[in-house]
Amino acid sequence: MKTDSAPSAVDTATAPTASGRLALVVITGALALDVGNLNIINAALPAIGSHFGLAADTLQWVMTSYALTFAGFLLLSGRMADVLGRRKVFMVGVGLFSVAALGAAVAPDAAVLIIARALQGIGAALSGPAALALLSEVFPPGPQRNRAFGIYAAVGSTSASAGLVLGGVLTQLLTWRSVFVVAVLFGVLLLLAAKSALPASVRRPHSLDLPGAGAVTVGLVLVVFGVSRSQQVGWTSPSVVASLAVAVVLLVAFVVWERRVKEPLVLLGIFRAASVRAATLTALLSYTTAIGLLFFAPLYLQNMLGWSPLESALAILPLSCAVFVVSNYFTGGLLSRFGQRPLLIAGLALIALGIGSCVTTSLTGDYWWQMMPGVTAIGLGMGLSFPAMTAAGLAEVPQEQHGVAGAINVVAQQIGASVGLVFLVLVASAASGSADNPGKLNGYHNAYLVAAALCVVGIVIIAFGGKWNSHPEPEQVSARAGA
Repeated sequence: MKTDSAPSAVDTATAPTASGRLALVVITGALALDVGNLNIINAALPAIGSHFGLAADTLQWVMTSYALTFAGFLLLSGRMADVLGRRKVFMVGVGLFSVAALGAAVAPDAAVLIIARALQGIGAALSGPAALALLSEVFPPGPQRNRAFGIYAAVGSTSASAGLVLGGVLTQLLTWRSVFVVAVLFGVLLLLAAKSALPASVRRPHSLDLPGAGAVTVGLVLVVFGVSRSQQVGWTSPSVVASLAVAVVLLVAFVVWERRVKEPLVLLGIFRAASVRAATLTALLSYTTAIGLLFFAPLYLQNMLGWSPLESALAILPLSCAVFVVSNYFTGGLLSRFGQRPLLIAGLALIALGIGSCVTTSLTGDYWWQMMPGVTAIGLGMGLSFPAMTAAGLAEVPQEQHGVAGAINVVAQQIGASVGLVFLVLVASAASGSADNPGKLNGYHNAYLVAAALCVVGIVIIAFGGKWNSHPEPEQVSARAGA
């Protein structure tokens, strides 16, 4: 096997404290870069639209192009990390992200900006699964890894809200282009540190399964495109119907191909593991609920209570703070003591309680009593479930498949954030009854109740979804994954 020249951090049972911490800084730094850039552009959109004279339906592609390529390329990127070497793919991803950010910063027109954002999404898709696989490679199973997963989740949660705030500050004090300049500088710092901080790349003699990768990549891109497009032109639009129909054909073809090919992109047998199924379901439901709240809450606070955009953004900060505190200081120890399944159940229960409590909001509402407790409860639940979800998604999967396994978990998150959100919006629209504020609020309440009910169903499935083993023997893992 070919390796890079740097020493591997997994040659010993326990990574040295200094090298482990540096690796964790680089890995979580890449996560912050990827997640933060999903939101950092939000505050800059009005300025970008004004600068290029863009209509709303064109402006939204500055956001959507990133989401499309990020979701679509995850599985291929995970496989590339497992086959070509995780550090190598990680660095290529961060490098592409940084170059694309530079292109966005100097973009002369909207077309170049949108293309640059799409390339940023590919870069994020390359670095994300590789980073998660590197995390499991650097830290051995047990308290160290559980603690690292907690920090990873804490950084991910705070990056989302921090990106939103930072984007607003940079746009107001400098220009919208400064948002991308910061990403370039941060990316360069990560690249400089990655070579010495991360374990050496190991190339494995396996196929990338390009036919399978092509089918699932295009299929996922078309799913996200169709769902996103439906919000502008409706579900009966030819472009939406065609994209979703082709997506279904490609994804079915992908499953058929994966069952027959000698070296598949995804060993479908890993879904026989109850822990993997539970992690995937938790990712789907938690992101559906959280992104649903992030969508409806600003509409409620700004349009019904008269809050400013900044005030409505700050209103969601308790969620991120709760995730940060719980996942960073408590979940690692709880994982070591109780295991993953109890934390997944407790996390989804808190998320269900939090989103369900938002039905108390009113047109003359009091944020502190009617909304803030629910926002905080969702954050507590995410703080418990996210590290457990990450650990469960890898626990019964062979080490050489951790890149793909991590990608599967992130794909589930992205499906929840896109398809799940559209589903909740449809529920809200169907239940509103009228276009006035009382009707809209009734629709929001119904969406909250449906989200809570979905979480409860998820709890039941996870609780009675079969036996799982958080620390199986290697031969048991390989047999299951290859089934």
